[in-house]
Amino acid sequence: MRAGFFLSFLLLASCAGPAPYHYHYVEGKTAFLSNGCAVAPPNAPPSVQEAIAAGNRIAGSPYVYGGGHSGGFSKGYDCSGAASFLLSAANLLSSPIPSRGFRSYGEGGAGEWISIYARKDHVFLVIAGLRFDTGWTQGASGPQWTTLSRPADGCVIRHPVAL
Repeated sequence: MRAGFFLSFLLLASCAGPAPYHYHYVEGKTAFLSNGCAVAPPNAPPSVQEAIAAGNRIAGSPYVYGGGHSGGFSKGYDCSGAASFLLSAANLLSSPIPSRGFRSYGEGGAGEWISIYARKDHVFLVIAGLRFDTGWTQGASGPQWTTLSRPADGCVIRHPVAL
């Protein structure tokens, strides 16, 4: 593991509580944005590439409270519906769960490729360094990719096993 990645990993792992999520570029492990879509690093595991592709399919969809909880495509998504959609597409989740359910999903701490920031009323994902969120994106509300930082007050950080 490269020293730069390890340092970024430690910084992300220590972000629980009032510290905000901050974008950290890690060479070879960070996706980039192109016209609002995320482009996965070539060496990303297949499940990470699938999650990014799923995010690209719903990025720009409207925010709809309760949206995305029936599985499959929806006319819009809320935060947990969007997170569930991405993780389900990557075969990392069997059915949609609400925000508070992500507080006990997977393993504790930041992941190497995917981190989940969850509190009782909101969840967002960081996949290959890019944040996928329904708010704090400087765009219309609804799921989208961003490099912008955001507060993570009250969040628990989790990650899928082995990612």
